[in-house]
Amino acid sequence: MRFLIAGAGAIGGYIGAMMARAGQDVTLFARGAHLRAMQQNGLKVLSAEGDFEARPRIIASLEEAGDVDVIVLGVKAHGLTTLAPRLKPLIREHTTVVSTQNGLPWWYFHIGAGEFSGIHLERVDPGGVVNASIPPGQVVASIVYLGTGIVEPGVIRHTEGNRISLGEPDGSRSERCRAIAGALIQAGLRCPVTTRIRHEIWVKLLGNVAFNPISALTRATLAAMARHPEVCPVARNIMSEVEAVAAKLGIELPISIDQRIAGAEKVGEHKTSMLQDLEAGRPMELEAVVGAVAELGERLSVPMPHTRTVYACARLLETTLAQRRAH
Repeated sequence: MRFLIAGAGAIGGYIGAMMARAGQDVTLFARGAHLRAMQQNGLKVLSAEGDFEARPRIIASLEEAGDVDVIVLGVKAHGLTTLAPRLKPLIREHTTVVSTQNGLPWWYFHIGAGEFSGIHLERVDPGGVVNASIPPGQVVASIVYLGTGIVEPGVIRHTEGNRISLGEPDGSRSERCRAIAGALIQAGLRCPVTTRIRHEIWVKLLGNVAFNPISALTRATLAAMARHPEVCPVARNIMSEVEAVAAKLGIELPISIDQRIAGAEKVGEHKTSMLQDLEAGRPMELEAVVGAVAELGERLSVPMPHTRTVYACARLLETTLAQRRAH
């Protein structure tokens, strides 16, 4: 299979490097200094599991990609609005698109959603641009459990995790999921295929909607938030609201809120992806992770006062920082 990593940043670059090291046909699309460094020197991965260098094919323009079988979307959720229309010419009948974004994915209510089909969430897909560019039937869902970061252009540090869950959005079993999983496993990643990818999305959301914006506001790690006597109840209340939204959709979560909080504490002094983005001066995935669930709660008449309060404060923080950067 021919793979294209569309957005070879920390996550996409790491996946691409692993695949290239395993001798697979993978092309990485990147931009800026990271692109130039990879073109000149290849891609270096620093990891407790062993440092290595890989030299996958690197492109600066999607027009150079050629015919590919699998496109892995490696950009953040808010980057899809720009990327998706540019991918449209590459998506042929045989092409599978793997979504890796945090939060509620744009395809969620366009395939496999049953009675809730057709709900459009503006905070997930402004103007419906992504859905118009990527046919939902060609999407395979994934949830990424990797800790990676770009140390300098062309160098990625892998800190934790090597699992990527795959699943069909409608919960069916498919040969394309098995084939993609096989390629990722051969590259050294754990890649279970699940028929309950929607449940897994909500398990991740349960923690992310609560901990990510609180971490951005407080600069606290997961363990610090889980142990704090006043912050932990706030996170618990947000989780209860998220759980109520999931229940309205017919999703019964396989773990309890207590288990989710205990899991966060066990991870330890880890900074959420939202806090990492904030500290690096990058836009946060606030809308796809928190805003989308708040919007959905409103559509489903689920009160979410705690979620909305923290969301509003995080939005103001992002606006304030964006204004400072502009000046």
